Amino acid sequence: MDFTFDHVSPRVVFGPGSLDRLPDEVARLGAARALILSTPGQAAQAEALAARLGNRAAGVYPRAVMHVPIEVARAAQDEARRLGADCAVAIGGGSTVGLGKAIALDSGLPVIAVPTTYAGSEMTPIYGLTEGGLKRTGRDPRVLPRTVVYDPALTVGLPAKVSAPSGVNAIAHCVEALYAQDANPITSLLAEEGIAALGRSLPQVVATPADIAARGDALYGAWLAGSVLAAVGMALHHKLCHTLGGSFGLPHAETHAIVLSHVVAYNRDAAPEAMRRIARALGADDPARALYDLNLALGAPVALRDIGMKAEDLDRAADIASQNPYYNPQPVTRDGIRRLLDAAYAGTRPA
Repeated sequence: MDFTFDHVSPRVVFGPGSLDRLPDEVARLGAARALILSTPGQAAQAEALAARLGNRAAGVYPRAVMHVPIEVARAAQDEARRLGADCAVAIGGGSTVGLGKAIALDSGLPVIAVPTTYAGSEMTPIYGLTEGGLKRTGRDPRVLPRTVVYDPALTVGLPAKVSAPSGVNAIAHCVEALYAQDANPITSLLAEEGIAALGRSLPQVVATPADIAARGDALYGAWLAGSVLAAVGMALHHKLCHTLGGSFGLPHAETHAIVLSHVVAYNRDAAPEAMRRIARALGADDPARALYDLNLALGAPVALRDIGMKAEDLDRAADIASQNPYYNPQPVTRDGIRRLLDAAYAGTRPA
């Protein structure tokens, strides 16, 4: 056995009621002026966090949006400077955590993430910014949150239509970690456990949204998914979803949920061991069909046309996604991606 494992993790505070420890975590950083970040839809939660922090809160910035447009990032950076913020607290999903990372990239400001979805980005040094209709991603240790507060109670209000695709998005991180170019036994172990935790908990989360145990199990799976996303490289699935989101404005989690089963089908013959582990984690025979059927069972979308993709944009999406060669277990071809997109657009079950 021969491998390299290089992984830096944020401090993790996990469990029901862990939000009560947020003031202590801010103080632990030596911070006195925290800027609270959220989307407009979670402004009330951000205000509640500011009230909880009292005089340690510098203000609230509730303007995070999907894919972190560069204009929003610059405005948030300016606001942090204006308020003299010495840390940022991001409450929400990937959009809000992404905005916190954009501030950290500019200023080095420490970030505390308080996830309310299963995005997993809170565990990674990966950032994304969208400019001129193109989303670019990168890795920088400055953007890795210093602390992540995982409180399952914060996800109870997450409706099924959001919980389901958010959880499948987390599964996508684990899936690609299993066939990553730099995969190793540790990340593969975490990835398979993450798929299993999410696969068993998400149906219960959708059926019984107030089930704290199921919510905790799903959040545990999301934590593992974020950890492997941070530790190894991703492949075709993430490249394709970044293209669809950044260039065509498709919703992040829903796009991941729809595309995943088709990418797994594309890579099936080239990554047999990864496919075996995915199928085992889901208790299924065929991983691609199992992931598609999980979407159906969760009521998650299965067709790109249902979330705003236009048929006339499929060619351009295939062109963008096939540019700049990158690792994938199955060689990436423009024609192959176009066929994959056709299937994802129509929402057909993988063969």
